[in-house]
Amino acid sequence: MASINPYLVFNGNCEEAFLFYQSVFGGEFSYIGRFKDIPPNTEGCEPDSEEDSEKIMHVSLPIGKGTIMMGSDNNSSSKEVIFGQNISVSINTESKEEADKLFNGLSAGGTVTMPISQTFWGAYFGMFTDKFGINWMVNFDENEKK
Repeated sequence: MASINPYLVFNGNCEEAFLFYQSVFGGEFSYIGRFKDIPPNTEGCEPDSEEDSEKIMHVSLPIGKGTIMMGSDNNSSSKEVIFGQNISVSINTESKEEADKLFNGLSAGGTVTMPISQTFWGAYFGMFTDKFGINWMVNFDENEKK
């Protein structure tokens, strides 16, 4: 597997938190996107309000060698984040087959929150909570492997 990274979810202050983390760790964001940046007609991903459209959909901050701290905000229709339950382990795999193997193996007996599939941002991605209550994200970015 390529890497495992922390993924943090916030109740609307993701940008503030990541600007703080950047001030401590240094470096530049490798990606920062807002909910308004989601392509139109992407089912289930439309911002719920004007306020939500400005929230962070995804941010990545490289830290050290091979570690990326990632995060996002919840939108209004999502349940409020409960801190302590707002962290996921994000696995970036080296192949689609490895992504399927890890997703299927780790999600067995758990709850799939987003089935693994191709996404609008070009990755093969899925999310679940395992049978022990740990949140996971599995990602294969074909664009990076070419």
